[in-house]
Amino acid sequence: MNAELSIPDSSLCTKATELVLELSPKFLFNHSVRTYRFGGLLAQREGMKVDPELFYLASILHDIGLTKRCDHGHSFEVDSADVADEFLTHHGYPRDKIDIVREAIVLHTSLLAEEKQPEIALVHFGAGFDVGAFHIKDLPSDKVQQILEAYPRLGFKKAFAEVWMSEAKRKPNMLADRVNKEIGFMDILSNAPFED
Repeated sequence: MNAELSIPDSSLCTKATELVLELSPKFLFNHSVRTYRFGGLLAQREGMKVDPELFYLASILHDIGLTKRCDHGHSFEVDSADVADEFLTHHGYPRDKIDIVREAIVLHTSLLAEEKQPEIALVHFGAGFDVGAFHIKDLPSDKVQQILEAYPRLGFKKAFAEVWMSEAKRKPNMLADRVNKEIGFMDILSNAPFED
């Protein structure tokens, strides 16, 4: 695996990884890591200066609100941001950086993220590449393949569709439900260029 934007080896990143591994099904954990890796490829291509730890924490925690233990009844991106905030606060992460992680997570499905600082925009783009909302052909195919081999999809389309539809059904008029109605998230997911 190329180390152009390797996973930071700080104690906090290790603890965040362990938390997400403990709470998430493997397909969702791998998606969170691929979000970081794909975003990292884009950052490299565009010559962006990125705080790897900050970007990794936002990426790895961005969907934790879709897990049973972290579903507190709000829209999943808000639950994810709240869990990330609590976790990072508990571990003494600086408040200004926690606020960036929160914003990256809350906005990761929104076009507003594209106008924000790199760590916020890249969570949006990394997750978008993985679910099929953006053209993966814009990234180097050999490096994309390395990422997919290191963090396989494990039937991601079907598994994520089930989680997404459950979220939409249980929480009408929140993000998953609105996205389904307004832009057809299931169409985006089913047209993703990856084989599962």
